[in-house]
Amino acid sequence: MKARQLINGASYGPDELKIIFQAFDDAWDSIAANFGDNPLVIEAAPVKLANIILSFPHNDSADAEQIKNSALQIMALTYKDPSTGASG
Repeated sequence: MKARQLINGASYGPDELKIIFQAFDDAWDSIAANFGDNPLVIEAAPVKLANIILSFPHNDSADAEQIKNSALQIMALTYKDPSTGASG
């Protein structure tokens, strides 16, 4: 999955990466079913989520749940379906 590769390539220590991966996995698990079966969407949505999570300053937060919730809020407000261009 491109999103996990993106996170793995980020410049964080092992403890921070563990929290970031936990936040990503939990967030994606909670929204994955919303993206149907369109391959473009299935590929783009988790990358968008990973980029959102990586945009946060992680040195201040060791709480995967807080990161997950913030990422889901941003995702809901900013996501556009790449196959239609529609907000979702």
